Amino acid sequence: MPSLRLFRSTPFRLALTFAFLFVFAFIVSGGIVYHLMSVDLANRLDESIRETYSVVAATYGANDLDDLVSTVDSHSQISTKKEQLFSLTSSGGNHLAGNFIATALPDGFSIVSAQLPGVAPDSRYRAYSGSIGGNNLTVAFSLSETEELETILIMSFGWGTLIITGLAVIGGALLASRVQRRLDGIAATMVDVSHGRLGARIPLTGNGDDIDIVSAQVNAALDRLSALVDGMKQVSANIAHDLKTPLNRLQMILNTASEKTALGQTVGDELEEALDESAEINATFDALLRIAQIEAGARKARFADLDLNSVIDAIVEVYAEVAEDDGKSLSAAPRQAGGAQIHGDRELLTQMFANLAENALRHCPKGTVIQLSTARRPGRILATVSDNGPGIPAEEREKVFQRLYRLDNSRSTPGSGLGLSLVRAIADLHGASIALEDCGPGLAVIVSFPAAE
Repeated sequence: MPSLRLFRSTPFRLALTFAFLFVFAFIVSGGIVYHLMSVDLANRLDESIRETYSVVAATYGANDLDDLVSTVDSHSQISTKKEQLFSLTSSGGNHLAGNFIATALPDGFSIVSAQLPGVAPDSRYRAYSGSIGGNNLTVAFSLSETEELETILIMSFGWGTLIITGLAVIGGALLASRVQRRLDGIAATMVDVSHGRLGARIPLTGNGDDIDIVSAQVNAALDRLSALVDGMKQVSANIAHDLKTPLNRLQMILNTASEKTALGQTVGDELEEALDESAEINATFDALLRIAQIEAGARKARFADLDLNSVIDAIVEVYAEVAEDDGKSLSAAPRQAGGAQIHGDRELLTQMFANLAENALRHCPKGTVIQLSTARRPGRILATVSDNGPGIPAEEREKVFQRLYRLDNSRSTPGSGLGLSLVRAIADLHGASIALEDCGPGLAVIVSFPAAE
């Protein structure tokens, strides 16, 4: 069964296709070489026959056959194995000299079969005939050597084709099995993931080929999937943890209101508190839905070129007095000339910096100085919200972007733990990176936007 699956596999079929094309090319090139060699051997043989004929014919003198006869006989005696045949006949067909008798051969080249003692039956010769002084002279060379060379060539190509075909099939099977094992590893990993084992990863060979590249990309996608699933689990746990308290408070308030109603007492205060608790719960779910919409990219249709400084000025204008009333300071730092042009959604960017400003105001003590600034870098616009407050511990800086995550010392302050999650979602939508750095003391939130073209 494994072998049958291998034969059906795409790598094996590709290997067989390549082997077929290679063998086909080998056969075609072999046929061309065979044809060229056959033509060349035939031409060389014809040239040798013509030269021998000319040498023999040159010995003929006017009305003197003796030298011609003598020459034909001497050449015939030299060819003891009948590799070369010579025939001189009179115009009447009488044999004058030579080691065979040529009859009824046309002038020029022809193929003859000779039945001679000491010669294999049906031996073929290439003959050239011509008339000399009314007599017929024929010179023939055996084709056995040429045919033997052609046979050797055909056998060589035949064996070469068989060997190449065998090696191609075996090599294709080995290559296909190796690739199939890697594909099986990918399939096994996908099966593990489909069964909930999100920690499974495709093994990499490290040779950097296309399968390794695709496997690395799939592993990266699985890393992101695992992180998202873990994030969803964390969100579910945080929702259960953070909403349990307000729901319990809401239940207690409603119970109290029910008891007062039974006693005929007014429940206005309890209803007011219940409305506040339900509003806080609704605000949490609204923020979660808004983050989901932003992460889905639904707001990109509203993107336009804008100056980030105008967004920061609007935030400073709104929150400067709020900060002053709370004993803090919020202002914009001096800017570089030329503005800070980016491509984005003004409303979302306003909410991003509003969340950052509110976060600093909520968690910093009186006397804190909060500053918003922009700076240009090659191809980037940096927006920074910094303060000299207590800051965030280094080990907590990445966690605070998780939904509903709150530092332990923040549980007593209002909020849902979604402010920085919304900031991250808006930054991702704009192709921006966000980093938290230590101001010593305090915290700096640096958002790096792509500059508008």
